[in-house]
Amino acid sequence: MNDCKVLLVDDHPLVREGLRARLSGVAGIEVVGEAGDAAQAFEQVEWLRPDLVLMDVGMKQVNGIELTARLRERHPTLRVLMLSMYDNPEYVHRALAAGAHGYVLKEAPSEEIVAAILAVAEGRNFLGSGLAATAGRPDESRPLLSARETEILRCLADGLASRQIAETLGMSVRTVETHRHNIRRKLDLAGQAELIKYAVERCRSIGGA
Repeated sequence: MNDCKVLLVDDHPLVREGLRARLSGVAGIEVVGEAGDAAQAFEQVEWLRPDLVLMDVGMKQVNGIELTARLRERHPTLRVLMLSMYDNPEYVHRALAAGAHGYVLKEAPSEEIVAAILAVAEGRNFLGSGLAATAGRPDESRPLLSARETEILRCLADGLASRQIAETLGMSVRTVETHRHNIRRKLDLAGQAELIKYAVERCRSIGGA
């Protein structure tokens, strides 16, 4: 089998440098490029045609889970392995639902990350140590939100009002209000203040993943 061509996608240069160093010289793996945001990732995938993208979950503007869904839609044969600091079951569930083939923690030993890359490159799925029990289901304490609800939550975290969200996402104010109500119901949040607080905390935690 030819070496697996890997593209590193992470918005922290030092993290990419560390990953490249960890994977340097590993038999069967060739790091062919790096990207620090969604635009660079699309450009590099088109230009370099990697076999696998090692994708950070938490990135600014477009997070790794959303970017995975977009890349897989445009490149169905592309393999994606998520890399995260967090073992939150919701992240695992959403990543797999977005089309990722594996999920491994950044703190995992180099041997596990290498094993994950090789497994995914060979067409198998891979979940890091301790993650298998959470795969395929969201955190029971917080029900899984739809993609649209997650978008609205992100807008709320950015301080947008319903009318601004409606303009941003191309929907009616009434539809936005319906989504806000559904989010509060799913998450068992008492009111708007609690919803905003949750939105800010959740989106901050995803951004730091």
